[in-house]
Amino acid sequence: MDAKNPDWDRLYAVAEAQDGHFTTAQAAQAGYSPQLLNKYLKSGRIIRPTRGVYRLVHFPAGEHEDLVTIWLWSEQRGVFSHETALMLHGLSDALPATIHFTVPEAWRRRRLRLPHARLALHYADVDESERAWSGSIPITKPARTVNDCAKESVAPDLVEQACREGLHRGLFRIDEIANAAQYLSVFGRSLP
Repeated sequence: MDAKNPDWDRLYAVAEAQDGHFTTAQAAQAGYSPQLLNKYLKSGRIIRPTRGVYRLVHFPAGEHEDLVTIWLWSEQRGVFSHETALMLHGLSDALPATIHFTVPEAWRRRRLRLPHARLALHYADVDESERAWSGSIPITKPARTVNDCAKESVAPDLVEQACREGLHRGLFRIDEIANAAQYLSVFGRSLP
């Protein structure tokens, strides 16, 4: 698209699906040059919550817009996981002080500038079949979430609560959370 003809409707449609946020690359696809974005920054039409990520000022605030900026920072490749996914699925009383985010295993070699002070990165390849959505952000599916928590030795009380809640709600079968069940057995706890 010609940068002389920016398409506001196209940019807005992208931002609307991402709680009012968009990346520099997405803006370029809609015909917005870095110079035009800078002009909108100065005029107050948009803000930049983190490097390479922008937000439409007049777009209503989303419940998890801080998480949207992290996801966009990851080039839409990461997925919220571990205790963060437990919270988003409503599987436990977890209120993590840290945001848990899994990025591709190949990123382990990258030198990353984290967009958030409370961000804990995990490195693993999460298949599309192991992803779900919570609003406009991707999260690991419930079974993957409890197994990841067990693998990272999250407090057994939280893992047990999440397993019982997920089984009760029919989010997974006992055979899908074998790793979590094995982890809990070390603490003398068993699942039905």
